[in-house]
Amino acid sequence: MRALITNDDGIDSPGLTVLAERAAAEGYEVVVAAPRRESSGASAALMGTEDDGRLIVERRSPPGLPDGIESFGVRATPALITLVAAHGGFGPPPDLVLSGINRGANTGHATLHSGTVGAALSASTHGMLAMAVSLNSADPTHWDTAGYVVERALRWLLDNPDPTRVMNLNVPDRPVDQILGLRKAPLASFGMVHARIKEADHGHLTLTYTGTDMSKEPQSDAGLVARGWATVSLLRAPVADDDADLPHFEHEGAREHRMSAQRSRGEDDEGTEIIDTIDAGVMTGQDFPEP
Repeated sequence: MRALITNDDGIDSPGLTVLAERAAAEGYEVVVAAPRRESSGASAALMGTEDDGRLIVERRSPPGLPDGIESFGVRATPALITLVAAHGGFGPPPDLVLSGINRGANTGHATLHSGTVGAALSASTHGMLAMAVSLNSADPTHWDTAGYVVERALRWLLDNPDPTRVMNLNVPDRPVDQILGLRKAPLASFGMVHARIKEADHGHLTLTYTGTDMSKEPQSDAGLVARGWATVSLLRAPVADDDADLPHFEHEGAREHRMSAQRSRGEDDEGTEIIDTIDAGVMTGQDFPEP
């Protein structure tokens, strides 16, 4: 079993080492591959720097990474790194992706823009188990607290494997004995900052950003983290709402074209029958021979 460790803060972040150690403790063969430079806010963008059509990759390790763990700095966004890993770019494709530990919480609407979460969601679309981990500080000091929570949350993720879901973990930047525990939490209805347009003239815009009051929804992930709880939420990659009654129409001639295509494939109008070319008989779906 293999685990990919990535992030959006870059290959020099100590949070990578914490996650690598936790994955190794669970028996995973670990590879680290993270952006060469910070890629915060990249979401699930697939961007990279190429040299003659080849993605630029160099061997580089985060501080304190144990000997024997392969590590790469990649000039690409975390989602692209995850995509490359899924196709064998850093050895056999991983079974598990741990993304983080991010500097700053990824709660509420912030999950939409997060490169940390984007990498985990990209992993999910490729059938891999995934967890995104964040510390609620722009300059964290308690990486070990995040590691402590990850260890416990990771056991649940591995015992309840479902690659269609992504675990999003947010941890207060406090000593272990000062967090209140770990709680399931809904996403807050707001992000980490409010953006406003300060000026708009002569072809330029000036934006200002102010922090949000994370305590205004006390039972949300943002509110609980602000009060000292680590939080866990399950996210899903984009899915269609197939139950919605949406408008639809069919142009004249489209049905005839569709039926002609189905006949050429040996299907009827409902696409439920095929022609057995051996004896020219008709077999329904229930009549397929055993392989």
